[in-house]
Amino acid sequence: MIAFKLPSLGSDMEQGKLLEWKVKPGDPVKRGDIVAIVDTSKAAVDVEIWSDGTVSELLVKPGETVPVGTVLATLFAPGETRETAVPVAPEAAPQAKVAAMPAALPAAPGVPAKPGVSMRRRISPAARRRAEELGVGLDAVTGTGPDLAVTLEDVERAAAAKLAPPDRAAEMRRAIAAAMSRSKREIPHYYLADNIPLERATAWLAGENAQRAVPERLLMAVLYLKAVALACVKFPEMNGFYLDGGFAPSAAVHVGVAISLRKGGLVAPALHDVEKKTLNQLMRDLSDLVQRARAGSMRSSEMTDPTITVTNLGDAGVEAVFGVIYPPQVALVGFGRVVERAWAEHGTLRAVPMVTASLAADHRVSDGHRGALFVSAIRELLQQPQQL
Repeated sequence: MIAFKLPSLGSDMEQGKLLEWKVKPGDPVKRGDIVAIVDTSKAAVDVEIWSDGTVSELLVKPGETVPVGTVLATLFAPGETRETAVPVAPEAAPQAKVAAMPAALPAAPGVPAKPGVSMRRRISPAARRRAEELGVGLDAVTGTGPDLAVTLEDVERAAAAKLAPPDRAAEMRRAIAAAMSRSKREIPHYYLADNIPLERATAWLAGENAQRAVPERLLMAVLYLKAVALACVKFPEMNGFYLDGGFAPSAAVHVGVAISLRKGGLVAPALHDVEKKTLNQLMRDLSDLVQRARAGSMRSSEMTDPTITVTNLGDAGVEAVFGVIYPPQVALVGFGRVVERAWAEHGTLRAVPMVTASLAADHRVSDGHRGALFVSAIRELLQQPQQL
């Protein structure tokens, strides 16, 4: 039997609220199918299944908020039946048991359940009547009375929380702050920057777009993304994850794109296999990703597997950005505004469009020498835009 757990949909996620199941017990599923919708502090995310199988049991109900790693459902592996199924791994079983029995021994935060308490919940008659009047499900109410009994005050508090709209902006800021604090605390960052001439890239882009209809035109951003991805192929120590005390390089380059949201905050979902895609495909994928991110509709795979992140703040008017690495990634590349600067070449001085590219990298995996070569590779790739 397979345990399907709530994945971490980003380094700043600690819990999620199940909004909807897309499957029911008995349904066959295959890897990549969307089986649930989960609300994080940033967006409602379509959660994909990572294994083939048949849904056995749904353990968490819509509306419940559970920590990352909680078993949401169990699946029969291909060929398994209820009679032949192997129980889920021991580490998953406690979570599955808790999720399957939400009404058993509820406890207030920080208050341990008392030994010897009956499995049957105690609910005062007044609390039961008030819950019916307010339409509050008692399974979702935390009891604070004697022996954790549900009181009238508990029901009214739950009703008020149900009516109060969540402050998503504040939740997001707290989540981002927690993730970035962890990053700066755990990752020994080093920073490098270089001014990259874009004379050839801007000229090529202008000529290319002149032949295209407006909806099909390319942005400089897709040249940045492709150049970073190809540089990662040459320098694999910039592309992957630092986990369990060691670095695991990624065979594919899934570039996380930092996207600012209309109501504040940001997300960095992945564009997959960027090193293999044409600029046309990248432009289509980037436009789609930005649109869906700002509409709050993303897939769990886009949130869980970026192998390196690119942030482009040029449209915000800044010349350089020095970012914080998204753990467990080990590098982040930033691009600022394209500006004209004096450029001396072959005894001639002229104005040339340039961009400041920066690298934040993890000293546990690489050093400044390799980081400098990586940035130089990005620079050289952008001098040959026709080959991207």
